[in-house]
Amino acid sequence: MLDCFNRNIDYLRISVTDRCNLRCTYCMPAEGVAMLNHNDILSFDEIAEIVHYGVEHGVRKVRLTGGEPLIRKGIVNLVSMLSAIRGLDDLSLTTNGILLPEMANDLRKAGLKRVNISLDTLDPEKFASITRKGNVNDVLQGINAAIEAELLPVKLNCVISESSSEPDALMVKQFASEKNIEVRFIHLMNLETGEFSQVEGGEGGYCNTCNRLRLTAHGLLKPCLFSNEGFSVRELGIAEAYRLALKNKPESGSSSTSHNFYNIGG
Repeated sequence: MLDCFNRNIDYLRISVTDRCNLRCTYCMPAEGVAMLNHNDILSFDEIAEIVHYGVEHGVRKVRLTGGEPLIRKGIVNLVSMLSAIRGLDDLSLTTNGILLPEMANDLRKAGLKRVNISLDTLDPEKFASITRKGNVNDVLQGINAAIEAELLPVKLNCVISESSSEPDALMVKQFASEKNIEVRFIHLMNLETGEFSQVEGGEGGYCNTCNRLRLTAHGLLKPCLFSNEGFSVRELGIAEAYRLALKNKPESGSSSTSHNFYNIGG
């Protein structure tokens, strides 16, 4: 699939829930978010149909996000459904890692290829402050579980304020080196003001080569993280939603007030 700027769109990020078991200060309100009505959330059958259409038209890579995708009931079943779609080359998931010790093996058996795990600091007090209630040891156990289940390559997502030379970022980098895993440094972003920059060690933030669309848990196909545009697969139909998302994908992101990080997956 090509957009209006001749970029090959072959990557679909799918938010399966806007709920999370942490309350990271840069992502989730302290009080949490209002629960979506069950009927408003895309079913697994709907998600699989949307992915199937995308793969038929050139999507080769799918990432499941949230909120925290592992708290979506039956997520292993969704992974199994998507991994069975012929032509989908890469199925991955971004997680805070807390539930991986009990789920990593089942996810791997269902067809998940790899995971990105959020880790902004190794300092227990700072981690508890950033996440408002989390225990960094839970994430470390999740990382070990992902490695043991061979959800490879395991990648760490580390959010930074100013630089990857910050003390916490350097600790994460050293930890990743010791574990022989990769780390990506993501500069703190602001959707409303349009503040974003290129991801260190990853592909995000390079607008001229952006190859992705995003699907929200309630069925909006969005062309850009920093855009208010969104097209309902339920109201418009899958083909038309894809067509409009491609047509309206901007050359470069600007700003957005229509969604938050917790319901679009970053």
